[in-house]
Amino acid sequence: MFKAGIDQDALIEQFAQSSARHSQALRQQVTEVTLKALQGREMTLKNIKGVVKSVTEAASAGAARNPAPAADVEQMLATAVAGVDDALLKAVEANRVALERFVEHGVNLGEKQMQNALEELDKFDTLLLGVVRKAAGAEHPAASAWQPVLDQMKLAGTASGQQAAATVVQVTEQMQAAMKQGRQAGLKAAQSLAGSYHALVSGVLMGLSDAMRQVPPPAPEPAPAPRRAPARKRS
Repeated sequence: MFKAGIDQDALIEQFAQSSARHSQALRQQVTEVTLKALQGREMTLKNIKGVVKSVTEAASAGAARNPAPAADVEQMLATAVAGVDDALLKAVEANRVALERFVEHGVNLGEKQMQNALEELDKFDTLLLGVVRKAAGAEHPAASAWQPVLDQMKLAGTASGQQAAATVVQVTEQMQAAMKQGRQAGLKAAQSLAGSYHALVSGVLMGLSDAMRQVPPPAPEPAPAPRRAPARKRS
């Protein structure tokens, strides 16, 4: 079943059969699935939440069917969150690039679309936690395994949320500096650029994801040399 661009059945099966030993591969798979779904739609906050919800639901359903020990299931759910967070970091980076293009073209903080873009980016701070909390409610079969993951998210936050908050501050400062220097575009040009913001972010995200896929995987570590048996002493 496809939901928000996610093949939930395939993802459910992966989490149902996976183990804590394969956490890195599982994390990478979640990141790729999430990024692919995000690329297929405009990068509005509503669409992003829909994709994250779909991935979280699939991971949760698969983990509930996994016969592994509770600690391993908890680890797999933490891996799912980390994979989604990695994808959201790319989304934050795409927003940063798009916002900086706004600055270069003289769009100012007073533009409504610019204000909306910064407000949406600021909400990344609680986006992942909010979606996961709803998807892993008390009645869900994997609720007990989710609780430690949620507790850690509340305590430490998310990498995407922290990066989004830093980006909002950075871009706001850049715009204020640009306005002081008198770099302000014509109203018509600024409105035209601002009106295509979500499409611009989607295009940037596709470029970032393509570049990430072109990076070759790390070479496998060489196998350790066989140990020699100690030489026998002559009598």
